[in-house]
Amino acid sequence: MAVHTAAHHSSGQVLPFRESLLAMLGVSFVTMLVALDQTVVGTALPTIVAELRGFELYAWVATSYLLTSVITVPIFGRLGDYYGRKPFVIASIVVFTAASVLCGAANSMLFLVIARGLQGIGGGMLVGTAFACIPDLFPDSVVRLRWQVLMSSAFGIANAIGPSLGGFLTQYYGWRSVFYVNLPVGLLSLFFVWKYLPHLRHVAHEARMRLDWPGALLIAVALGSLQLFVERLPGHGLRASAIGLLALAVAAGWALWQWERRCPQAILPVDMFRNASLNALFTLAVLGGFTMFSLLFYAPLLFQGGFGMTPKEAGVVITPLVVFITIGSIANGRIVSRIRNPNLMLYIGFSMMAAACFAVALATRGTPRGLLMAFMIVAGIGLGFVMPNLTVFAQQTAGREHLGIATALLQSLRMIGGMIGTALTGTMVTQLYSSGVQRALDADHATHWLPQLADPQILINRDAQASLIADLTHAGHLGAPLLEAAREALVSAIHLGIAVAAVVAVVSVWQTRRVPPVKLQRKMEPVIHAD
Repeated sequence: MAVHTAAHHSSGQVLPFRESLLAMLGVSFVTMLVALDQTVVGTALPTIVAELRGFELYAWVATSYLLTSVITVPIFGRLGDYYGRKPFVIASIVVFTAASVLCGAANSMLFLVIARGLQGIGGGMLVGTAFACIPDLFPDSVVRLRWQVLMSSAFGIANAIGPSLGGFLTQYYGWRSVFYVNLPVGLLSLFFVWKYLPHLRHVAHEARMRLDWPGALLIAVALGSLQLFVERLPGHGLRASAIGLLALAVAAGWALWQWERRCPQAILPVDMFRNASLNALFTLAVLGGFTMFSLLFYAPLLFQGGFGMTPKEAGVVITPLVVFITIGSIANGRIVSRIRNPNLMLYIGFSMMAAACFAVALATRGTPRGLLMAFMIVAGIGLGFVMPNLTVFAQQTAGREHLGIATALLQSLRMIGGMIGTALTGTMVTQLYSSGVQRALDADHATHWLPQLADPQILINRDAQASLIADLTHAGHLGAPLLEAAREALVSAIHLGIAVAAVVAVVSVWQTRRVPPVKLQRKMEPVIHAD
């Protein structure tokens, strides 16, 4: 293997323009692979469960993926810092694509859950290494922000077409095609990464690294317990099993902190958390994830279940959110390198997210669709101003040695924020909706109909609604008003959940002052280029 120090080009990148473009296309296809999978599968889930008959494992199709990916992200982020990222990106594409084929071939829900767990390992490796390839290729943070638009665009396109593509494939080619679609995208990304992504390793890490296995195990226990706690909370409330899981997560987190302080080759460098700037950015990643995922998960339910839109109409209203994340990222790349205080973009971004969430929390069924789309545009631009800057600021602050683990941790913490946000919002929505429906049924002496109205999904399925109204009317109850009362209970519950997300965004604006002024340096650092 020929090893030589890569010459930096005057434009602040390791490779010339053409090679940089081809390498970034490879990384963008990898990003698209993960983003597409996350959005496409959700649409197909009801059909999968209907065929494989395993409703008790419904949540686990998503949970097993999230669980394994959240655990593997920091592990492979650290390994990439030591050995270079290219081998792990290649391995992750192979694992992810092979697991997708296994998911498509599943003949039971248990098989699908296990295959999704394997897919999550590939997804975690991808997120932990692919995102950190960009600062390797573009050491100049100003140049990096411009190139990062390519990755943001791939992410935005995948998120925008994912739900519609999932619906189309499931309807015309069956749910298995939703997993098989990863095969061509995986092969395409494998070709570009294998051929054009250079194998860059940092000069400082010439010695052989010994992996911190106890640290990796404690990360798995801490994040795994937290994920399971969050997953169980909406449906089961604060039962003894949920409190036990939370206690285990806290205990494993404390043990991890103690171990990593003494470990000479810690997988999670504790000194990063002592850095005031990184600490503030990590906090903002959790808070940003909370707001973003609460809005992404519950706005569609509000529009369909609460405002009576069809899935297609709700999709049209939601689409500007994901499209304008990309547009916001492009605008951010142009603005942030030209202003004296780049931190200002975080203030603007979080303020826009807060304003959009408050607006959605006040929206009613009579709010014009155009105005709802305007709220989504504001939220999308706000996210486009926040997400790339958190990543670039963290990479800038962490320095070359901790670049991979800092990038990976930021992604993990955003997911953890999202997990907490969706779980808390979900718990509030479930409790408030149930109590609202219970009150309406009590008033009409129809309490025994609670099981039929207990799941808000009844407010989305129009055929089921017509049938239920007919049954209620036949039994001597006011069918349509009862259903309307359930709808109002759902709207009130989601309004409160999204208002909490708005308050979290306001807290994020306040927290942004903890980030010391970031200077986007045009600093070149030597890397080893191993072909």
